[in-house]
Amino acid sequence: MHDSVRVVIGEDDVLLREAIARLLSEAGFEVAAQAGDAETLLRDALALDADVAVVDVRMPPSRTDDGLRAAVELRRRRPETGVLVLSQYYEPRFALDLITERSDGVGYLLKERVGDVDAFVEAVNRVAAGGSVLDPEVVARMLGRRGPGSPVAQLTAREREVLAAMAEGKSNQGIAAGLFVTEAAVSKHVTSIFQKLVLSPTATDHRRVLAVLAFLRDAES
Repeated sequence: MHDSVRVVIGEDDVLLREAIARLLSEAGFEVAAQAGDAETLLRDALALDADVAVVDVRMPPSRTDDGLRAAVELRRRRPETGVLVLSQYYEPRFALDLITERSDGVGYLLKERVGDVDAFVEAVNRVAAGGSVLDPEVVARMLGRRGPGSPVAQLTAREREVLAAMAEGKSNQGIAAGLFVTEAAVSKHVTSIFQKLVLSPTATDHRRVLAVLAFLRDAES
């Protein structure tokens, strides 16, 4: 589905930026622009009606969280643009800031994941299609930080596996394939997760998103 997807890349490391552009172009994406600082990234993504922005968290001018703030601003001004944020380090606060702003069409990956071309291309595709992606390593570390009093600690080991897969952006079908169980079994686990996290159906909120937000917030507490 990526043949017509227009991508803007924000990365101040020239070699990495060129590498990302090349592999996305070879995968069939249209790389519309490359930016070395957050201000240029935001300007180009808006001017070119980008479908997806691939953004480094730490970009000039300050090299703190300029890229992330540009991504959040891009989503505010053009909600239909997907954002895939890349980070050198495990920083769950950045993932929480991004997904809390708007949960569909967002992703957070460690930069090392770019080396896995198939996984990286799949992540860009998923974000472009309105899905969400969290790096598996980030999810695993978040799970390891759970204290005994956390809401997520109420979940069984299998339910935590299902919630982690949900956080990575997988559908019930994808979760079932990864865990070698039936979709019906996954559906039961998902229902139990919602109940234990006290996530009742509402007219406006998506419970899968709320469950992932609970997962992220719990890692920061």
